[in-house]
Amino acid sequence: MKMKWICILLCGLSLSAVAQRPVPAGGAGKKILLMGATAHIGNGQVIEMSAIGIDHDKLSFVMDAKGYKPDPRAFDTIIYVNGRQAYPGFIAMNTNLGLSDLELVRATNDFRESGSINPSARALIAYNADSRVIPTVRDNGILLAQVAPQGGLLSGTSSLMQLDAWNWEDAAVKADEGLWLNWPSMRIVKASWADPEEEQKERNDKAMQNLIRQFDEARAYARGNPAIKNRHLEAMKGLFDGSQILYIRCNYAREIVEAVNFAGRYNIRIAIAGGSDSWRVSSLLKEKNIPVIITRTHALPYREDEDVDLPYKLPFLLRKAGVQCAIADDGFWQQRNLGFQAGTAAAYGLSKEEALESITLIPARIMGVEKTCGSLEDGKDATLFISSGDALDMTGCSVEMAFVQGRMIDLDNYQKELYRRYVDKYQLEKK
Repeated sequence: MKMKWICILLCGLSLSAVAQRPVPAGGAGKKILLMGATAHIGNGQVIEMSAIGIDHDKLSFVMDAKGYKPDPRAFDTIIYVNGRQAYPGFIAMNTNLGLSDLELVRATNDFRESGSINPSARALIAYNADSRVIPTVRDNGILLAQVAPQGGLLSGTSSLMQLDAWNWEDAAVKADEGLWLNWPSMRIVKASWADPEEEQKERNDKAMQNLIRQFDEARAYARGNPAIKNRHLEAMKGLFDGSQILYIRCNYAREIVEAVNFAGRYNIRIAIAGGSDSWRVSSLLKEKNIPVIITRTHALPYREDEDVDLPYKLPFLLRKAGVQCAIADDGFWQQRNLGFQAGTAAAYGLSKEEALESITLIPARIMGVEKTCGSLEDGKDATLFISSGDALDMTGCSVEMAFVQGRMIDLDNYQKELYRRYVDKYQLEKK
């Protein structure tokens, strides 16, 4: 009997936790006009006094509002947002958002599989649309996320998700758009605590042999018409017909060069994720048209003898060299700081609009969804937000409203609920 009541209590707590999460916006959207905001298009352009038309799930127009007199009969709602800033939804790349909820509770972490070769692992089907973390990052303008697996040599496939959905099927914007590879370390650590050098070399050589064998088999499989399907090799076919991109996590300059040569051997598209040393090989990356996804500007230098502000300048150095560069952040709840990572890059060489592009249009281009996402342009998804201040500045960012595919979403979240609870408690006690 005692156990029965414990189960009932736990179920009640679980339901209570779910009830605190904002309900996904219903319906297919309406005809909405946003008047007066400074629109940051995402492609470098700015419209100081804009009119943004939303027709159900798409942007019907984004134009200069000077002299424009809207017909109230043409819209279900007209919202005046004078003095506010309008931005396309930020896109978080290379994140386990939705795959992890509580870092210390193993059952809530589902972002890696056992074993080292798992190309068929799909982050898509592990995505938890009910995660309490998701509403907290939306509150800072992150409305899309590239949810990616981690661990092993070949981690699996990532998918682009919109962050207002009942389940992973509704959330998917582009499923299984890329495969993730953790490049074998080519650095030999010489320290008292490290393994002997020969063991490190042997381990790295073995990993490379496994990698080459896997890709040789996958290429042969893609060229043939096998009677027996292999789920691991089937998951890699898109690399060889150009429908998927290979994301390679590496930082060391030699690793980046070897990764580029590896891609050339199999004639596949790649993007470098991490890329701390990418500025050292920027001419090669430009020549091969390989984009870089920088993991955090708020970081220490990769090497001890580098400038302390090199991570802040890295996006500028790459852009100056002609390399397409996106900015990302580590982890899942940390994604709420994505805009501020870009803002730091704007203080170290990039313009504000270039920094914005690095977390909107450039990620969309890398994933091949630039025709529908990444900027405020006619015909694209109406995924955007309105802030009362500069969304790349933590002192100015204050998201007042947000739309995902034309639906105005609820910006409440668990952190706000806790804030209200304890502010009310202590204000009441003071009285």
